[in-house]
Amino acid sequence: MKKYYLTAAAAIFLAGCGAESDNEADNSNNTEPNEAAEDTNEAADENEEPEEADLNEEASEEDASDADVIAHRGASGHAPEQTMPALEKAIEMDADWLELDIQMTADGVLVAFHDDEIDRTTDGEGEIGDHTLEELKELDAGSWFNEEYTDRADESFEGAEILTLEEIFEEFGEDENYYLETKSTYLNEDMEEPMVELIEEFGFDEAGNVIIQSFHQDSLQTIHDLNDSIPLVQLLWWEVDEETGELEEWLDITPAPDEMTEEDFAEIAEYAIGIGPHLEYYDGTEVIDETFVQTVRDEGFEVHVYTINEEEDMHRLLDWGVTGLFTDFPDRMQNVLDERSE
Repeated sequence: MKKYYLTAAAAIFLAGCGAESDNEADNSNNTEPNEAAEDTNEAADENEEPEEADLNEEASEEDASDADVIAHRGASGHAPEQTMPALEKAIEMDADWLELDIQMTADGVLVAFHDDEIDRTTDGEGEIGDHTLEELKELDAGSWFNEEYTDRADESFEGAEILTLEEIFEEFGEDENYYLETKSTYLNEDMEEPMVELIEEFGFDEAGNVIIQSFHQDSLQTIHDLNDSIPLVQLLWWEVDEETGELEEWLDITPAPDEMTEEDFAEIAEYAIGIGPHLEYYDGTEVIDETFVQTVRDEGFEVHVYTINEEEDMHRLLDWGVTGLFTDFPDRMQNVLDERSE
């Protein structure tokens, strides 16, 4: 599993400044531009050293066949999202990262839960932030999956608990990598500081096995101010105007993908080492393409696309050069990676 250290984050920052199908989804290789490597390639061509060129070509092919497997809410295509069964299955499937949405309870505890409302994935009602941890622990967060996906039902899922972030850290420790998202920060006010403190308590900031992502730019900037050694990823979601087809980022973080400038990338690079775009809008319109992926890579960022469940799309995005994919089915992506490495 890959680790992200301060030195790598700093290098990507400088480089940046220099220049769902089966489950409903939310809405790394460290590869930065290397001018020295480009100069070496040019010199190799001039001096007619084919062996060097062959090595570079092989490295490029290998890079296009590798990317981080990011288990979206755990292996949520196989088990109830963000519960222990989903996380354990993701680990069994050799996911590089366990992706977790983090919210706060009424009594200020960080828990792994996606929706603002608890109705969809538990037998409770109301907003998660209106319930204490004790109240949430009484809920059944697993039976809904058996009812929704009868072909993947398992009696052991019944009664699965909502997990605290601390419980997850204690259970898996430094053996696993955690990809955390600050959710609904307009509801979960000031969640950043306790999250950073918990990461520091476990030493995961120094170990390099935590990434934090968010759609909310101010949340990421707050975390960067608290601890600039934690790698951050700016999530982006472009909506498609039904009449004009124009793209607009829902929080006005950036312009449309093909309109982003060096200044737009430089602003994100002030706090983040990666960009997390989606491939399609709800109506099927593709909002990014290979040119965009390569532009983001050239600007020195990781590119982690969400949430990809079809193997055909995985192959295509890997061909484009993405460095990570969120998926509900980590086993499918492992199959794709295995095929490409043969």
